[in-house]
Amino acid sequence: MDLYFKPEDAAFRDEVRAFLDEKLTPELREAGKLTTSVFTDKQWNLAWQKVLYEKGWVAPNWPAEYGGTGWTEMQKYIFASECARAGTPHLSPMGLRMCGPMLMKFGTTEQKEFYLPRILSGEDYWCQGYSEPGSGSDLASLQCKAVRDGDEYVINGTKIWTTHAHFANRMFCLVRTDTSGKPQQGITFVLIDMDTPGIKIDPIITLAGEHEVNQVFFDDVRVPVANRVGEENDGWTVAKYLLEFERGGSSAPGLWEGVEKIRAVAEGEQAGTGQRLIDDAAFARKLADTEIELKSIEMTEHRVMAELAGGKNPGPASSMLKTKGTEMRQRLDEIAIETIAYYAGVDQMDAREPGSNVKPIGPAEGMVFMPSYLNNRAASIYGGSNEVQRNIMAKLVLGL
Repeated sequence: MDLYFKPEDAAFRDEVRAFLDEKLTPELREAGKLTTSVFTDKQWNLAWQKVLYEKGWVAPNWPAEYGGTGWTEMQKYIFASECARAGTPHLSPMGLRMCGPMLMKFGTTEQKEFYLPRILSGEDYWCQGYSEPGSGSDLASLQCKAVRDGDEYVINGTKIWTTHAHFANRMFCLVRTDTSGKPQQGITFVLIDMDTPGIKIDPIITLAGEHEVNQVFFDDVRVPVANRVGEENDGWTVAKYLLEFERGGSSAPGLWEGVEKIRAVAEGEQAGTGQRLIDDAAFARKLADTEIELKSIEMTEHRVMAELAGGKNPGPASSMLKTKGTEMRQRLDEIAIETIAYYAGVDQMDAREPGSNVKPIGPAEGMVFMPSYLNNRAASIYGGSNEVQRNIMAKLVLGL
């Protein structure tokens, strides 16, 4: 594992910075800075995806043969770090980071030829049909049922916490096709057109007041068998592979950006006091302790990068990074709330809209602190709860 930039890496970093300076418009930069979860609204994430697509930089983690960049692991990390530093909108991970890599491994030739170019261009916008009421971390207990009728599956049931389903035109979905054996053995992976008759989407408004997630209902929804990925009743294998990419990924650059936002507010004068919070020894020590632990997460990511460079999958390390990364995110959110004190209680939905003329109450950087705190309470649950991740690590890493 080499942590030092080679001359070509430094040159690539400069190239990325120049590109971001040129292409990241004030509107896109503002949309990125106002993002309060892993998802930026579709309007802005697709606008940024179009810019990256035209440059050929939209899918750094894809193989070059499928439209990826062919970058080294260090180049990918540099790109992620510079995007976090610049505050770019977050691209939706559903297609580019999850569905695409899954199709490369398990999709038919026809599926890959049809879907992968559309994922790259943003023509298809995906959502994930995994969780159900009562089936979240215990995903194998899902009950959304699919019955085969000739060349089609007829699907009935519901999915919940379906992020951006109200924007999506495609869903990758797990359905129950057999109840005779172990729960994991009766699940099938299908791709669904969201315009299919019988699909109903109800919004779920989050604690932060945002419409990001939904409940989706299926009433005799007919899906072609040709839309199945993998074999019938073997969807659990496909789903587990996809989850490695949902749980993995580089989190340290975004977390460091969170530290810088907190520091910027803490270095400003606290309202009516004439004091700076960063000069308080207890607060400064708390922030320093957090930075030390964040550095350990960053080093773990570098170790995973070294393994990926050798052609390995993230494996159980993705569970480790998911657990530590989300817990660090939540810790930073708590420190951020402490930083802005009573301003955290102000609802500023209108001021947080990109292009808004509403003046922020309190530090402008702090507008997103409370909604981020509320949204990220779910971070240690989605993608497999951290309790489940620890079980995975105990089994696959420690051999317990």
